[in-house]
Amino acid sequence: MSAVPPPPPPSGARRRLYRSRNDRFLGGVCGGLATYLDVDPTVVRLIAVATILLPGPSIIAYLIAWVIVPEEPWIAGPRGGADRGR
Repeated sequence: MSAVPPPPPPSGARRRLYRSRNDRFLGGVCGGLATYLDVDPTVVRLIAVATILLPGPSIIAYLIAWVIVPEEPWIAGPRGGADRGR
């Protein structure tokens, strides 16, 4: 499955953090954060796993992000409909 990154925002547009629809294992939080920071999602996932293994509220923070961060909006495909990865 090849994930196509969303197009870059127009110049002057404000970037927003979204949960990824394509690059996700659980909730898409790490994939969305990687897209926002423009880094490899594997790096973000490794950091997330490392912080979850450390004592502290990291699992709770991930779950809160899963609930609070909105899911990436559908992008209109060439036929005018929503492109849902088909």
